[in-house]
Amino acid sequence: MKKILIAILMLIVLMPLIMWLLWIIKKPRELNILILDKTVLTSAVQEHLSLSWVINNEKFIHNSKSYNKQKDYYGFFPDDKGNYHIRDFENFSSENLDNLANSYDGAYYTDMYGIYANEWIIRYYPEKIHDKRFIADRSKKIYGGMTQKELDFLRLMKQKNKLIINEFNVIASPTSKEIRNKYENEFNIHWTGWVGRYFDNLDTLVNEDIPRWLIDNYTRNHSGQWPFKKSGIAFVSENDQILILEKDTHLNTDIPYIYTNENNAKHYHLPEKIKYPFWFDIMETNPSFRIISSYHLDTNAAGDSLLALGRIPKIFPAAVNYKNGYNYYYFCGDFADNPISYASSRFRYIQVFSPLFYSSSKNERASFFWKYYRPLLRQILNEEYQRTE
Repeated sequence: MKKILIAILMLIVLMPLIMWLLWIIKKPRELNILILDKTVLTSAVQEHLSLSWVINNEKFIHNSKSYNKQKDYYGFFPDDKGNYHIRDFENFSSENLDNLANSYDGAYYTDMYGIYANEWIIRYYPEKIHDKRFIADRSKKIYGGMTQKELDFLRLMKQKNKLIINEFNVIASPTSKEIRNKYENEFNIHWTGWVGRYFDNLDTLVNEDIPRWLIDNYTRNHSGQWPFKKSGIAFVSENDQILILEKDTHLNTDIPYIYTNENNAKHYHLPEKIKYPFWFDIMETNPSFRIISSYHLDTNAAGDSLLALGRIPKIFPAAVNYKNGYNYYYFCGDFADNPISYASSRFRYIQVFSPLFYSSSKNERASFFWKYYRPLLRQILNEEYQRTE
């Protein structure tokens, strides 16, 4: 019995080393994915960290080298000292853009929202801040939004039948309506003008994560009142209309759930139901799209009336795919933004131990990464690798 216990303890101690060695000996595979991220506040690159994690864990490389999550992307580059530089396509000629498209197997636009003055100041010049809610106020844009050149690049990738993955906010504010309309026509997908997010507590005295502009826009149109104290979902329109659905008052279940049918769950290795507690956008597609998963809102009669006021559906796409002449995915949520440990990507089969990395709280996002985003993206990238091999 003692020998068995010692063997078990040794296995537990050696397991991380074994998993790391298994990752080390895994054969690298060439798959060149262009990453565009305009919302990088620090070198931690949280806004595309989940994507980088999957790429590294799967041992995908580009130009015969491992991806560097802090360098191998286009967009906004902070130096963590209050300075930054920008690397994008704006000075590319048509020939340069075409050559760029030829050199990549796919493109993933992770976050186009951008960087704004308030969050930059509070991060790097906090001595100038006297109101702790300053970061939640809207402010001048430093960098952000999709440009014509970035749309042109996607068109080239489409023409060359390359993999395209876009997600939440790619054509919402601050992207111009002109670019948005062109994008929608190009990819046959439409943004309804609404985004939403779950908050585990809508009490403004308790939850400082609720943006000041959201509170101000709501109270301005409701006689200065903010009556919410429980959890719920806030919806924001492109015209700054705010709708709040609160637990019990409007919602039977306070948090949005993503549902995946049996066939898609099997193909992408996804759960048939999982909570999603972060930002999402409400998109519409035509019947030629494959709806991989859908959001479901569990509303009561009062909630139904409020949704009808904003013409917001109770069920809407969470992840979609169009594969007819080109391979296009749209994730209708801020999927690539997830507070996970990048170091864990260097351990093969680490997903077996994933329950150790998240709690049972409703607003935690790590379980979404492990159960939904990682297997979904892993399947997509592996299929693309097999197609291009």
